[in-house]
Amino acid sequence: MRGPWLPSPVFASAKARTHALVTLAVALALLAAASVGLREALPGLSDPAWLRAQILSYGPLAPLAFVLAQATQVVVAPIPGQVLAFVGGYLFGPVWGTAYSLVGATVGSAVAFALARRYGRPYVESVVTEEALATFDGLADREGRAALVLAFILPGLPDDAICFVAGVSSLPFWQMVGISLVGRVPGYVAVSYAGSRFAAADYVATSLVVAAVAVVAALVYWRREDLLGPLS
Repeated sequence: MRGPWLPSPVFASAKARTHALVTLAVALALLAAASVGLREALPGLSDPAWLRAQILSYGPLAPLAFVLAQATQVVVAPIPGQVLAFVGGYLFGPVWGTAYSLVGATVGSAVAFALARRYGRPYVESVVTEEALATFDGLADREGRAALVLAFILPGLPDDAICFVAGVSSLPFWQMVGISLVGRVPGYVAVSYAGSRFAAADYVATSLVVAAVAVVAALVYWRREDLLGPLS
């Protein structure tokens, strides 16, 4: 019997673990191939200054495009929001990068809340994993707003999935949007700052911040049931 001091298994079965590892390996291989191909076609992609100049060449539309990308990832979730927040800090600096990321993520969260509220639980069950649904289902109704804020603050938890699950809670719409905004501030500030240091070629500071966030996220995910246990 597994003692209470031991973490719960990350994967429900050996088959699930194998599937996840194969998927990760394929994704990394495709990413590596795409990276090599793009660098061959556009050598400037390996130059951070060149890349930044190209994106910012869109002028006043660059922030809008970034905000829309951040909003879209919440609903579609092809990449973690923290990754785009890092890019935001790299492109626009720590202050505006954080601001644009928070605006985009808040807009995306509002869309996720609205979809969940409009189409109900069957829709949420179709877009959220069973694990996330089991972990966060009814969290806001049972433990209130503070618990939901904590779930957004802790790195390593699926904040995009939480948006959909929270959408079928009894919380008013505007409160859910506000909670998603406040809860994302610490993480987005950290990774936006890391992105800004990367743009400044301060790779030591970038590595330290990214490593710290990654370690905390890994620990949170590893001990997620212990952290959220009192809240569920």
